[in-house]
Amino acid sequence: MSKAAGFIRNCFFCGKHIPADEGLMLIKNDGSIQWTCSAKCKKNVRLKRDPRKFKWTRKYVKGGIKVKK
Repeated sequence: MSKAAGFIRNCFFCGKHIPADEGLMLIKNDGSIQWTCSAKCKKNVRLKRDPRKFKWTRKYVKGGIKVKK
């Protein structure tokens, strides 16, 4: 991809790079914008799932998430 193609964003859920002319935009009630690469990521954001728990995301944490008690 050339630099003339435009700005590259990151998917809010999985962390994948998204070209400027692709992706789905979610706008929250507070006005913040979240870009997702696919409907799969969009659905997971709406269901408030943690991307660190899914192996197919770049935000996956091997060994699980440590929670302090």
